[in-house]
Amino acid sequence: MTFDGLRIVLVGPLPPPAGGMANQTRQLAELLRGEGATVEVVQVNAPYRPAWAERLKGIRAVFRLLPYLGRLWQACGRADIVHVMANSGWSWHLFAAPAIRIAALRGKSALVNYRGGEAGSFLRTAAASVRRTMRLGAGLLLPSGFLLEVFASHGMKGRVVPNIVDLQRFHPAEVYPPRSAGPHIVVARNLEPIYGIDVALRAFAVVAEQVPAARMSVAGSGPLREELGELAVALGIAAKVSFTGRLDRDQMAALYREADLSLNPSHVDNMPNSVLESLACGVPVVSTNVGGVPFIVDNERTALLVPARDHVAMGQAALRILTDAMCATRLRTAGLAEVQHYRWEAVRDVLLAAYRDALPASAPLTGPAA
Repeated sequence: MTFDGLRIVLVGPLPPPAGGMANQTRQLAELLRGEGATVEVVQVNAPYRPAWAERLKGIRAVFRLLPYLGRLWQACGRADIVHVMANSGWSWHLFAAPAIRIAALRGKSALVNYRGGEAGSFLRTAAASVRRTMRLGAGLLLPSGFLLEVFASHGMKGRVVPNIVDLQRFHPAEVYPPRSAGPHIVVARNLEPIYGIDVALRAFAVVAEQVPAARMSVAGSGPLREELGELAVALGIAAKVSFTGRLDRDQMAALYREADLSLNPSHVDNMPNSVLESLACGVPVVSTNVGGVPFIVDNERTALLVPARDHVAMGQAALRILTDAMCATRLRTAGLAEVQHYRWEAVRDVLLAAYRDALPASAPLTGPAA
């Protein structure tokens, strides 16, 4: 069996906004089509129709949900397999669970690709409901050993299919470290409470005291933009911090290649693409030691890990990399080697095996896929 001729319905978000799951959905669709599969994307974050419905808080979900369910029903009728990109909370109940149930009603195999970093808290209250829905699916795909353990603790078995990093797009600069007016630190997370951007700003203030020429770029958007800007002013670092807004894939790759260091200050996490993309671009990483992060990087080998919410520890780790060339080189070299496990060529056969196991023996595959 190959992907060639396989008819796949891929359920998930697409950019904009260009978040981690949206980027992974778009990238997976592109890669599968490159392998000869027919891929139909059913977008869970499609624009509201009519556009004014977006302003109707409280009921606007109906204007997105009903067209989504209609597209999903029709697409499942054309599919060999339904690949559902799933997340926690309302996203699960409104989009993932209906996709699994509709696929079952249409007699199609549904693989659930769960990717949320808040799985632990979500499953503490919703595990029974999730288990009932998962019984209708053909398998559970998880991007990290961390989520594998979380779901196993609630009686649900899965298999690891890692995130995919585009190493053609995310690659190192010709020269490291980049020579500019001063060290450049990058943070690439949304401006939301769980991602700890305030911690990164406070850590940068620690760095700036010792390295006045240092500067920081915060790439992302979210509800805390104004509050974080005010914090930068209060810390006396506003002139050194650039809030770039949300960047597309090529812009983000270019920003990494201009960086000396990447910070991941999140309070909860699964398999952050920002960490993997930083490694792929040859940028050393300082990250909080939370969730699935220690499943993808090793402290002192491929990254430096610090406790969550500890801006002093993060700042000191950042200073260590910026002032110790041997440490930076060691992390950079090991990170570039480690990220090879996340290229498409390494993940492709694992995903194909999951598809093969999910399809019934009598599945009417077309073309060479048979």
